[in-house]
Amino acid sequence: MSAHDHVPPAADPAQASAPDPTVPGAPVPASPPTETPDAPGRKLPRSVGVALATVGLLAVTAVSATVTVAVGKPEPRPAVAAATATATATTAAGGTASTAPGASAPASATPTTAPPAAPAPAPAPTSTLKGTVSNGRHDGDLQYFLLPIPEGGESYGPADGMLLTEKDMGEQLGGADAMKALKSFGYKDSATRTYRTADGKAEVTVTLLRFATAARAAEVARTYTLDGLDPVEITGDPAAHGYLDKPKQQAYTGSMSGISSQGDVQYIIDVEVKGTPDKALLSELMKRQRDWLTSGR
Repeated sequence: MSAHDHVPPAADPAQASAPDPTVPGAPVPASPPTETPDAPGRKLPRSVGVALATVGLLAVTAVSATVTVAVGKPEPRPAVAAATATATATTAAGGTASTAPGASAPASATPTTAPPAAPAPAPAPTSTLKGTVSNGRHDGDLQYFLLPIPEGGESYGPADGMLLTEKDMGEQLGGADAMKALKSFGYKDSATRTYRTADGKAEVTVTLLRFATAARAAEVARTYTLDGLDPVEITGDPAAHGYLDKPKQQAYTGSMSGISSQGDVQYIIDVEVKGTPDKALLSELMKRQRDWLTSGR
């Protein structure tokens, strides 16, 4: 039988033998106490936990419980109330409190457990790349010499960039024959990295090619051309030349490319933006890359 099933109270023997109220002087029986209807069930509030993963997935868990309260026929209990009040007063006066028979002891406060402290954020990974510059010669990890990502920028792929295989470089230059010609100039290795600027308006790709000598790097950079594009002047980098690809409509993507060399490294910077690119941005990037290759910091 559930807490909601109501069982009528048994007949009181005293009431069964009560005098007839029509008889003069007979006591009038007391009215039966009014019953309180069962209280409806109430639900505890839902608790939802949200966790974000590195892929932006949202996981939600919910917990709920239903508590049913059964209400019987409450009766006044003045004796208990008086006893409780007396015990409280006695305790306040320094005496010993006692509980009257049938009285319930006051419930003690339930201790609460403080929630665990949130874990500290994981520290940003520290690059282990190393490189040195001496008389135009760049030793160490070629990725170390990639133009640093500006504050607020977001890297596509590894934050340190990545090395390119000979196959990758050959595909960029136009095939195996182009790669063979490049190696005849003392090509050693190459690295690249693409990032988006903090304002989200431009994507920048920096590619470095390292050669056996500074003269070879300068020769390859000088003869590097992009057919079908408009030449653009680059300021701040005396050895650089560039190209501009204007979009047919301002809603389309335009691009710029700059080519130059410093010591034994040739560098190529490609910029893509919405609408017609501003050559000032390319000039600034080319100058920063040149300074980085010159000092190594």
